[in-house]
Amino acid sequence: MLTEIGSPARESRLTVVDELARFAAGDDLAMAAAARQALLRMAEDDSRSVSAAAVAGLERTAVRLNPDRVDFGQVAPGAPQLVADVLVSGPPLAVANTTVTVSGQGLRAMMVGRRLRVVWEPQSDWLDGSVTVRGPAGWADVRVTGQRTATEPTPATTRNLGDVPASRMTMLSGTPEPRKRRHRHRNRATALAGGLTAFILLGGAGVAWAMTSSGEGDQQTVAPQPAPSAGEHDHATSGPAPEAGPQVAPPLATATPGPTGVNRVPLARSVKSVAKPAAIATIGVGTEPEGVAVSPDSRTVYVANQHSHVLSVVNAASRKVTAVQLRATPRFVALAGDGRLVFVSMYEDDKTGSGVAVVDAKSLKVVRYLTTGVQPYALAVGPDNRVWVPIHSKQSVELFAVGDQRPEGRIMVPPNPHAVAFSADTMRAFTPNHESNAVGVIDMRTDKVVKTVPVSKAPHSIAVSPDGKIVLVAGYDANTADIIDARTLERRGPFKVGNKPQSVAFAPDGAHAYVVNEGDGTVSVLDGKTGEVTATVRVGGSPRAIAVSPDGASAYVSNGKDNTITVLRVGE
Repeated sequence: MLTEIGSPARESRLTVVDELARFAAGDDLAMAAAARQALLRMAEDDSRSVSAAAVAGLERTAVRLNPDRVDFGQVAPGAPQLVADVLVSGPPLAVANTTVTVSGQGLRAMMVGRRLRVVWEPQSDWLDGSVTVRGPAGWADVRVTGQRTATEPTPATTRNLGDVPASRMTMLSGTPEPRKRRHRHRNRATALAGGLTAFILLGGAGVAWAMTSSGEGDQQTVAPQPAPSAGEHDHATSGPAPEAGPQVAPPLATATPGPTGVNRVPLARSVKSVAKPAAIATIGVGTEPEGVAVSPDSRTVYVANQHSHVLSVVNAASRKVTAVQLRATPRFVALAGDGRLVFVSMYEDDKTGSGVAVVDAKSLKVVRYLTTGVQPYALAVGPDNRVWVPIHSKQSVELFAVGDQRPEGRIMVPPNPHAVAFSADTMRAFTPNHESNAVGVIDMRTDKVVKTVPVSKAPHSIAVSPDGKIVLVAGYDANTADIIDARTLERRGPFKVGNKPQSVAFAPDGAHAYVVNEGDGTVSVLDGKTGEVTATVRVGGSPRAIAVSPDGASAYVSNGKDNTITVLRVGE
């Protein structure tokens, strides 16, 4: 290929342009970055046809935003923050190593997988700003407008945050202070990538930035691709993005009509959580299932079976179960925001074999085992794109980068952390600490515990509402749940639930929350704002954990005694 790039024959250079565009659209980010830089060089070729072909290849592999304008319409003074989602399309490189910058008073923006979430807190009479996404696949921006009035406002774009996958977010009110991290060069085992890189460096346009530098902000890992159609393969994971045209992603909340003449794009299919869910199916999995997680596309359910060495992978549509063998007993499961990697905490009953298995969601193969402290518990992927692993026996939370799984530090917390949940709105992490009867509050910008909040006895599980404002905690020995304000850290409750509450979760619309009661085989359904119990649903024997699908339609409860998961219809 290097010979063809430098060939004096125009036909040879034209041939290689298509090949470079194919590499630039691929999953190998180092290769894609090198190929795109080569296309940039060829866009200046003396031949007009070669130059035009290279420009076309760059356009096909560039980052794109749809829509390119967000109009929040007219709002009254004192209105709550307004939220809109913009689809970020393009190849995997389009959402790798991205930085987000904003211009406009009261405007913030963050990357949430393949969505750019734009947040406006009205502070002035007029908003006419912009948000720019910039990375190795180029840049694109969206104009953001709005007006604050003293009269009854015209309904505007969605006012509530939908369910935020635990992918990398960059929350900005201007250009951020970058997190200082160590970066390591990766030695790619492909001669072509090395050759392309050498070619580009010799030509004076290096690609080191695209692979090793954070630029002016924090990095963004590869975000989700469109899921395959039903029946394409049983575990339904992400595939390559099509090159032609912008993609339409499942949005988060329904946009309301705006003023006449304003083009508004619907942001999501609206799924409303119900006050009384119904059990609609039972699926057999492995021996004594514990942790459960659902893929970002809601098509795949992952279940850790704690009396085997098996991770069960369930196709949500066909309910077919595939077993993935691990070297130690799995306990809990978490997914990268793009759904490509599955992280499984493991340890044996004697606490040997402690670690985290990293599973490729497409191949269902273990790609790496991470060494952790003794007894890693209910891990989670945070909005800072790190895997947070509570270490039950060490009074700490260990951090790993999602992309290359390098260790990124340890945070000491009160004994003994069982889980972790995040409020991206406040950039805080929360850990329920079983033996301390308290929730630790961690500032994610400094990785320091800033406060502990007393809660009911033996807090086991924790969840944060989709809007980042409410923290729900299960008190295992108290048969209660507590609510904490994520901003003020004021506690409300306790609220009586079932016997031995083990796990909690929120519906994507935030209207309801769920508490799994291990002692009586039920799930308590709570009002998401007040904590009032609206229903009690019977599930299987000794239920352990619950996960709600991102589309808001279903929830999955692991039943440790029955070796099953119960499927609940929670949305309509």
